[in-house]
Amino acid sequence: MSLYMDVHHLDGPVSVDEVSKAHAADLEKQDEHGVHYLRYWVDESAGKIFCLVDAPDPEAANKVHREAHGLVADEIHLVVEGL
Repeated sequence: MSLYMDVHHLDGPVSVDEVSKAHAADLEKQDEHGVHYLRYWVDESAGKIFCLVDAPDPEAANKVHREAHGLVADEIHLVVEGL
């Protein structure tokens, strides 16, 4: 498994409550794909969402998003956690 940070660029503002609901939907689907969504951050006014995910590959991470709520990431970056 690898650690990824995915980034969503929305066309307008988004509320943390909306993202919380989408994250809950991800959690319901993630086990089917061997994925674990760990945390997320939201820039509400800029409409940006950042998700930290442990996944076998970027495609599996996006598949969970697609099936859970349809909002796939615009970018997915392989990351290493620092101390």
